[in-house]
Amino acid sequence: MGFIIPIIIIIGAVLLASIRQINQYQRGVKFTLGKFSGIMEPGWRLVIPVFQSYQKIDMRVKAVDVPDQEAITKDNISVKVNAVIYYKISAADKAVIEVEDFFNAVSQLAQTTMRNVVGEVSLDELLSQRDQVAERIRSIVDEATDAWGVAVSSVELKDVTLPEELKRVIGKQAEAEREKRAVIIKAEGEVIAANNLATAAKTLSSSDGAIHLRTLNTINDVSSDQSNTIIFAVPIEVLKAVERFGRK
Repeated sequence: MGFIIPIIIIIGAVLLASIRQINQYQRGVKFTLGKFSGIMEPGWRLVIPVFQSYQKIDMRVKAVDVPDQEAITKDNISVKVNAVIYYKISAADKAVIEVEDFFNAVSQLAQTTMRNVVGEVSLDELLSQRDQVAERIRSIVDEATDAWGVAVSSVELKDVTLPEELKRVIGKQAEAEREKRAVIIKAEGEVIAANNLATAAKTLSSSDGAIHLRTLNTINDVSSDQSNTIIFAVPIEVLKAVERFGRK
């Protein structure tokens, strides 16, 4: 009986040493004698020392910053583009067995894919259709990483940096466009004003005494401000008639 207690203690110690905790957001990839033997779900799990090993995999969504990539667009314009990729592990066993470092692999694949996709579109398309370009990158990266147990959920293009010379050209073009628009708006306003004046003149001429009433109304408005000086324009014929009447 004396040797049973030490055996029990040894077995208990081995069991305690074999307990591994897998958190809710993790999965464990277990290997027995170097061979894949199963996925460890969240909770306390047994991993027999020496004979078995395991690797934890975080199943939460991860964000990968894709650094500035210099690429040439379809219309031969050099730009720098960066992005952020959101992905998660869909199959923990593949992420461990099929690729050595899935985080670095996804980042490198995203960089080359982004340069290739930018080279397939023009600068105008890159600037005006960023969502479509980002979706194209996501689709390619997601398809390529499926064998690694990685699912890419989203790609966001953050910045598109243009050469300084091109920025100046675009700035001048935008300024010219604003000036053109201002001239058009001013011309349209003058046309509307001319039409309104023509309509008003037609209305006044068609009504007896309307011009005189309008003149009196204008004089009344001007005379309300004492700082204004009112000048009456009298036809020369009227002045000559008054002069002749005075001589008589």
